[in-house]
This record gives sequence, C-alpha cells and structure tokens, in this order.
Amino acid sequence: MAQTFDVIFKGGKVFNQNGCHEIDIGIKDGRIAALGALPESKAGEVVDVSGLTVLPGVIDSQVHFREPGLTHKEDLETGSRGAVMGGTTTVFEMPNTDPLTTNAERLAEKVAAARHRMFCDFAFYVGGTRENIDDLPELERLEGSAGIKVFIGSSTGNLLVDDEPSLDRIIAKITRRAAFHAEDEARLIERADLRVPNDPSSHPVWRDEEAALIATKILVGLAEKHRKRIHVLHISTAAEMAFLASHKEWASVEVTPHHLTLVAPDCYERLGTYAQMNPPVRDDTHRQAIWEGIENGVVDVLGSDHAPHTREEKDHPYPQSHAGMTGVQTLVPIMLDHVNAGRLSLDRFVDLTSHGPQRLFGLRNKGRIAVGYDGDLTVVDMKRVETITNDWIESRSGWTPYDGKTVTGWPVGTVVRGRRVMWEGEILGTGIGEPAKFLES
Repeated sequence: MAQTFDVIFKGGKVFNQNGCHEIDIGIKDGRIAALGALPESKAGEVVDVSGLTVLPGVIDSQVHFREPGLTHKEDLETGSRGAVMGGTTTVFEMPNTDPLTTNAERLAEKVAAARHRMFCDFAFYVGGTRENIDDLPELERLEGSAGIKVFIGSSTGNLLVDDEPSLDRIIAKITRRAAFHAEDEARLIERADLRVPNDPSSHPVWRDEEAALIATKILVGLAEKHRKRIHVLHISTAAEMAFLASHKEWASVEVTPHHLTLVAPDCYERLGTYAQMNPPVRDDTHRQAIWEGIENGVVDVLGSDHAPHTREEKDHPYPQSHAGMTGVQTLVPIMLDHVNAGRLSLDRFVDLTSHGPQRLFGLRNKGRIAVGYDGDLTVVDMKRVETITNDWIESRSGWTPYDGKTVTGWPVGTVVRGRRVMWEGEILGTGIGEPAKFLES
C-alpha cells in the first residue's frame, strides 16, 4: 500500500544531516515519515514552503516562565506563546518558582499545568538543594524532568547552594548532566558595596569576572573528581571561556544571545536597568571571547535565559531593580541576523539550537529532521527584514531589550509534532505541549 501522510511540507530548503537541500518532508502521527520528492496526492494537507528554509525545531534549554507563584511576570502559556512566535519548539524551564520545584509533587504539578496548555513541548529542571540531595537520582528521571539545576550564586528566587561541601554531595549524587548558575556568592557579598545607586553600569563591576571564574573552577573540579557531567550556564567572561576550553571532558558550555549581542557600556547607557542580567552583560573583550568560543567549538548550546520581569520591577532604581530580560521569542531572529552578518554559519546555529541540546541532554526523537524523529520544524525566511518591537512580544511582561532593532532573518512558522502552532505571525489553535522524553529517564 502506498505511503500516505497527515501533512507534507513541500518545496523548502531543508536543513538535515545531508546539508541543505530542496526536499519535501512527510509527517504522519507526529513523526517524520519520509524525506524526498513526495506526491501531493499522498497527504491530507500540503504546506508550500517554497523559498523558505526549514530547520530542525529550535530547542531553548534555559527559560524562566515563572509559574507557579510569579505569574504577574509570566506563566507557562504566555511564555510558550513567546517561544512558538519566535520559532522555538521545545523549552527547558527553570525551578526558581514559588513554591520552588524541588520535589516530585511540585514537578508533577508543573507537568500537569503545562500539558496541552503550553504551545510548545517542554521539560522542567528540578532545583538541587541541601535538603533534597538524597532524592536527586529519582528526581532527575521523572516524567518531564530536564535534570537538576543548582544556583551557586544568588539570583531570582531562593535556590542558593553556596558551600562547597554541599556542591560536592550534589555532584557526587547526580547521574544525568546537571546545570549550574556559576557565580561565587562569597565574592558577591564581599563586593556588594561596589554597586552604585542609580547606575546599572556598576552591575558588572560588582558581579565581576573573578566571581564567575571562581565558581566555574569549583564546579569543574568537583565534576572531574566525581566523573560527573555538568552544564555551565550563560558564560559571560573571557577567563571562563579560556578555562573551559581546557576542561571539556565533563563540562558543557552554554552562551546566550544577549551576551553575544549587547555590550557594555553602550547597553547600560541605552537601556539602563533593562540591560541588567545575572551574570551581567560585559564589555567587548568578553563578547569577542564568547564569539571565539563558538568559533572554536568550546560552546555547546545557545539558551535564551528568558527571565521576564514587569516594567515596574525593572524601573526600580538600581540596585533594587530586578535582574533579567525576555529572550525566548527573540533568540531565532537575533541569531539569524548574526548568520546573515557573517558572524555565524547556519550549520553552527543548528548545532547550537537543535543538535547540541539533543546530544547533551539525551532528548529522544528531537533535534534532527530525520525519519522517525518528531515532526518539529522551525521555518524561517533568511532574507526577510523585520524590526523587533515591544508590540510583537507575547510575554506578559510586554518588552524586549531589542525594541526597534532591525534584523535580517525571521521565523515564519513553528511546527510541533507535525502541527503548525505558529504561521506568519499568528498563533494557531490551542496548546498541544507534551513533556519531552529523555534517554535517561
């Protein structure tokens, strides 16, 4: 019997393991069933993607959607609307909510709240604390768990683990790759008086390069001691990148679009507290070192670190202002603009946002356009010129640090398991999100 499909995406330049070629994609029951020249008569629906580029669905492995407890900033639905509007098909969400995601009950509640309400697929990190160390091997393998996340330096929420003996116990206990926010809390406390009232440009002076490097060295030392896999989030300094280049056996590396795009002091002069992040945006020496880390392969993945706050919270005078900015919706257009500017190849972008997350975290059936994989696609127009605006942002916070920025390269469609959830700037239907599956859970 001739093969039939639920939908065929026809005529696009498809980026898969063979490079970029004009082929059709046939999807049935949510999975890619065939690639090649496929007759239109064999599908219930045919979507013409001629002139467009079809990428494996983008995976954003660091977002904060603030639910439960902080939903005045964001929730799972609004955050996922931003994700799919920007071309992202799967997200890993962080545990610093209220209550914190630190046990099986809290994780199950988040999975239940997200299923068929979020527009993209999802997984949730479980916060590692001094109190739940013995439970970590079970927690990192539950349905919907992306693994364990630990905050070494204080940021939004109350998940700080800043003493080396507790970190040692956590890393000894984990079995999957665990993610870490690496800034040394003792140094942050010691240098707190370097914050200048009403001057957010003092933020990277306070949270300096040494604070990041101290914490990253501790982490890597413990990972090497216990032979366990760690993932160091949002690298922001030249010193860390140089150190990690010679310590890749157990440590993987994430960088963010804002550390690749924004630069001090300009960002603080233009945006004030709206450029305030943890770890901070730094000067061009650090930005160039991060780009070099991408070029030489030290960097494994891109994550947006989408961390929304309301305008009221951002408008507090520094340092009472909240650290964090939106990012999930702008990851694809900002990085495609870098591709078009020649700073990044399309191959490397796909590796950082699809192949890399799949490889590091052991995602099942995601991260590739290949037969048998989920029909997750990010459809982009590489030549389209658009201006990012606050009005375009789906986040409940309603703002972006890139307001007014014109980019070349734009997400046209987001396809999750064969279903178009965003097409030409319109979010379609209701949420269909399901928990992502992992080889080690």
